[in-house]
Amino acid sequence: MLVKKILRELRVHAPFTLAGTVVGAAVSVAFVYGKVPHVFSERLFGVFHPLHVLFSAIVTSALYRLHSRKGLLACLLVGYLGAVAIGTLSDSLIPYLGEWLIGHVDEHVHGHAHIGFIDLWWIVNPLAIGGAVFGYFLPRTKLPHAGHVLLSTAASLFHMLMAVESDNHVGAATLVMIPVFLFLAVWIPCCTSDIVFPMIAAGKGCDVHTCPHHLHEQEPD
Repeated sequence: MLVKKILRELRVHAPFTLAGTVVGAAVSVAFVYGKVPHVFSERLFGVFHPLHVLFSAIVTSALYRLHSRKGLLACLLVGYLGAVAIGTLSDSLIPYLGEWLIGHVDEHVHGHAHIGFIDLWWIVNPLAIGGAVFGYFLPRTKLPHAGHVLLSTAASLFHMLMAVESDNHVGAATLVMIPVFLFLAVWIPCCTSDIVFPMIAAGKGCDVHTCPHHLHEQEPD
């Protein structure tokens, strides 16, 4: 049953997301108390978000290719949409919601969500297309989900840290809420992009013997 398989994937990949969140929390504390300028976080977002999109496009396209008889065009569409649309939700929109809820949206510092395929269209879109092509022609490439989680965590984290001005006081509530939104920004969107979206598009579940994540538990259906 597809719903059962999806819930299993979310449960199996939660520990990797939690580990990434712990690392992200440590980095956020270091950046805040080290008074690292928000401009530096913006530059790091410009590195990790495109890499996240590339990685996501490869995995999404590869998984769809393994479980679908569709051609290159369909694979490109699934890989691109899965990487760009859901990557934007993960790296930009959910972090921005967190920034707004904890009161760190300031038009003089960082007053909007950075939409990668628009703001960095000359980098993000070619990488998404290239990743989808790569996944189509090499669908059995082993790409660990943990790597995707770390890239997504970094992109989401630096989007939120862009909103933290180093000269202002940052309260304990902010340092607590950043990991919460970091976990939410990574867990469901990443599994949706890499697993749920291509599984639904292909109309099949994920085969533990051929899936490019190779992190699944051997469980009976």
